[in-house]
Amino acid sequence: MRIDYSEISKTLAALTLDETDVIALMATMVCELHHADDRFDWTGFYRVTGPEMLRIGPYQGGHGCLTIAFSRGVCGAAARTGQVQVVDDVHAFPGHIACASSTRSEIVLPVWDGAGKLIGVLDIDSDQPAAFTKDDGEALTRLLEQTFGHLSG
Repeated sequence: MRIDYSEISKTLAALTLDETDVIALMATMVCELHHADDRFDWTGFYRVTGPEMLRIGPYQGGHGCLTIAFSRGVCGAAARTGQVQVVDDVHAFPGHIACASSTRSEIVLPVWDGAGKLIGVLDIDSDQPAAFTKDDGEALTRLLEQTFGHLSG
């Protein structure tokens, strides 16, 4: 099954109405996303917890890495550059961190609050090669803005 971004947008809006707790928002979003698409093998957030440091947040799937520096891997690249990272083959990405040996491709998106502060990254891994597209990146970016854009730092 493939995700219906329009439908999940409505579901997330209803589930998160008036919620301001970042962890609650992350947990709810991860749960909805992870079960909405067969491509999503691991779905989770890494939170900015210190200078140029990400720490695991709510996730679904096998264990993830506990901490990731902005200088390492795909998650670090998304946090460091503020740009969506779509990686068709993780083994071809310089410095890829192999938290799970089954991961073949991934998409990582920066997460901003309403004040423009980076609060984390959304990491979605797939056990399929080239599983994600630019369209996924655009739709997921809209969902992140919808869910976290009302928060202020």
